[in-house]
Amino acid sequence: MFMRNIKFVIFTLLLIAATLTAQTARINTPAPDFELKDNTGTSHKLSDFKGQIVVLEWVNYQCPFVKKHYGSENMQKLQKAYTEKDVVWLSICSSAEGNQGYFEGEELTEQIKKSGSNATAYLTDSQGTVGKMYGAKNTPHMFIIDSAGTLVYAGGIDDIRSTDQADIPKAKNYIKSALDELLAGSKVSNQSTQPYGCSVKYAD
Repeated sequence: MFMRNIKFVIFTLLLIAATLTAQTARINTPAPDFELKDNTGTSHKLSDFKGQIVVLEWVNYQCPFVKKHYGSENMQKLQKAYTEKDVVWLSICSSAEGNQGYFEGEELTEQIKKSGSNATAYLTDSQGTVGKMYGAKNTPHMFIIDSAGTLVYAGGIDDIRSTDQADIPKAKNYIKSALDELLAGSKVSNQSTQPYGCSVKYAD
């Protein structure tokens, strides 16, 4: 009986570990599905966009690194250029309630309008569930999922780690490069880079 109980405990632990692994985003594996609500209360599932390229952008409008890319309109131009090519762009905020970057209701709608965002949707992840699932560490932290549902890029928006807008034209934009490769039917040549920015303001 003792050995049977031990075997059951081991099996249960292995099952839990396998489940957690399956829900953790990794390059060249299927991107974990999720469901989050936008500022209007409408739910969006990643699986709703099956067959399309999807960009996940972790955002915090109060972060100076995010302000760099929105203040220069670099982020909005990227969003517009690729959503016009049928790419889905989801901005996700994992700031916990009370932390920097958290907004709700009319204030959130106003912040989105003020940002000039051209994203497909702005999604709220105040519990941090999706952020932690994808390992989002910074704002902005960028992820790209190909049309087959595979995570093919995770990392920074570009290669110059600064808050200076003047650095944007000099930087190599990893998102543009990866999306252009995917749209051309090629594989992403640089799948993992170092993200930079503010830390995601999780509850813990």
